[in-house]
Amino acid sequence: MLLHDTAIIFGRYARQTLRSRFQIFFGMLMPLLYLFFFGPLLQDLPLGSPADSWQVLVPGLLLQLSLFGASFAGFAIIVEKSTGVVERMRVTPVSRLALLLGRVLRDALLFTFQAVLLVLAALLMGLRAPLAGVLIGFAFTAVLALSLASLSYALAMRVSTPQEFGPVINAVTLPAMLLSGLMLPITLGPGWLDVLSHFTPFRYLVDAVRDAYSGSYATPHMLYGVLVAAGFAAAAVTVGTRVFRRAGA
Repeated sequence: MLLHDTAIIFGRYARQTLRSRFQIFFGMLMPLLYLFFFGPLLQDLPLGSPADSWQVLVPGLLLQLSLFGASFAGFAIIVEKSTGVVERMRVTPVSRLALLLGRVLRDALLFTFQAVLLVLAALLMGLRAPLAGVLIGFAFTAVLALSLASLSYALAMRVSTPQEFGPVINAVTLPAMLLSGLMLPITLGPGWLDVLSHFTPFRYLVDAVRDAYSGSYATPHMLYGVLVAAGFAAAAVTVGTRVFRRAGA
C-alpha cells in the first residue's frame, strides 16, 4: 500500500510540475548565471586542485541547485494549507509517509532533470568530465534534493505563513552555501574557515562530487560524501515522516 500510495501522490505532483514549464526551467536561472558569468573568471586561476576550473565549479552548481531549490519546496505546503488541500488529504486513508515520499521523489526527479540540463550547458562552456563522475554527481544532487525537501516540508507544516517560512530558509541556506565551498574550494580560505566548514554536511558532498568529476572515485572524500549523504537523507526523511504523521497530513 505504501508503494501504491506513494505512486499516486508522486503522479499528482509530477503532473502539476509538467504543466508548469516556468517551474522546470526558471529554477535553473541562478546556477546558469553563475556558470556563464562566474565560470570564465576562474580559468587559469590557481584553485588548489588538480582539476580544471569547470570541474571545480560545476559540482558546486549542481549541489547549489538542490540547496536552494529543494529548501524552498515547502512553500507549496503553505499554499495547500491555505487553500484546503491539506485538510482534504487528512480525511483520506492514504499513508502519511506516502504523502511525504510522493512529494520529495517528485522534487528529486525535478532537480536531477535540471542538473542534466545544467551539465549539458557546462559541456558547451568547456567542461570535460568522465561519464561515471557525471552520473555520481546526479546521484548526489537527487539525494540532497530529497533530504532538503523533506526538511522543508516538515518546517512548512509547522509554520502558518510564508513570512515565517522564508526568513528561516534564508538564514540556513546562505551560510550553508558560503561554508560548503560551492563556488570555490574552501581550502583557499584561512585555516579557521576550513575547520568551520567541516561542521557543514554539504562540504563533504561538494568534495565528493569534485573528486568524481576529476575521475577519482576511491578517495576519502568520496567515502565521507556517501556516508554523510546517506545519513543526512535518513535523518531528514525520519524528521519529515514524524511531522507528517503528527500533523495527520
